[in-house]
Amino acid sequence: MALGNYTRVPEFIFCGITQSPELSLLLFFFSSVVYITTVLANIAIVVTVTCEARLHTPMYFLLCNLSILDICFSSITAPKILVDLLSSTKTISFNGCITQMFFFHLLGGADIFSLSVMAFDRYMAISKPLHYVTIMSRGRCTALIVASWVGGFIHSIVQISLLLPLPFCGPNVVDGFYCDVPQVLKLACTDTFVLEVLMISNNGLVANLWFVLLVVSYTVILMMLRSHTGEGRRKAISTCTAHLTVVTLHFVPCIYVYARPFTALPMDRAVSITFTVIIPVLNPMIYTLRNQEMKSAMRRLKRKLGPSKKEIDAVKSRLESQN
Repeated sequence: MALGNYTRVPEFIFCGITQSPELSLLLFFFSSVVYITTVLANIAIVVTVTCEARLHTPMYFLLCNLSILDICFSSITAPKILVDLLSSTKTISFNGCITQMFFFHLLGGADIFSLSVMAFDRYMAISKPLHYVTIMSRGRCTALIVASWVGGFIHSIVQISLLLPLPFCGPNVVDGFYCDVPQVLKLACTDTFVLEVLMISNNGLVANLWFVLLVVSYTVILMMLRSHTGEGRRKAISTCTAHLTVVTLHFVPCIYVYARPFTALPMDRAVSITFTVIIPVLNPMIYTLRNQEMKSAMRRLKRKLGPSKKEIDAVKSRLESQN
């Protein structure tokens, strides 16, 4: 079919996560709890880092950026998933689908680049502790964060630029519950073999190489820590293992989705749910549960913002005396 002679479909229809009404209600409750927890937990990290002077360091500044990314990334798909779980027809307009893919890859790319910046930060902190504050100044951290977002933007623009010229004249049923390159590319009514190879090379190969690079980087950092002793060594190991865990959680689903031919497999929906819903809520848990400094800062902030136990007891005593 000639690319200029077709009628573009006005909307796409999602197959959804499940067709069972009972399971849809259960998944709606579960996804709602996870999404609300994701947003509140990451907001708690942002507020804590912003309000606690002790956390005004490069590492927590970068963590704050990652939390903002997690809030935005989960908000691209989660609200639509929740609506569709209660709907009999799961549709999205063509422009809405393209927009969802654009922000999905923009924020996903920025997320991956931000994890790389965090790895660089830990390497500088351990290899050059005396020059760390100078090297990772606030201005440089801001520049690295901006570069991460720009990198995500460029990555996303490339994806959308390759997809937009394709003819989408039907079918319009997306085998999934959100718009992404592998599912949407299959709906183009033209031969997409060369484009699929290009996409796999662009996304899959880069994801594999980036993942290996980050794992090697953290391995080098952990080996450098063998010469350190005391509490500083324990804290550094805990921080690096937390970062490495988050890197693995991000890249393994990413490699599964983008580093293979775009054919449907039985595990696709489970991996997609993990990718879009579960991982954003795990990040703040990993960074807070394994980080004593963050937990202590949250407790201090809670005491500042909320009434203390003595104040509550005093109010109760006054009320009892009045009665």
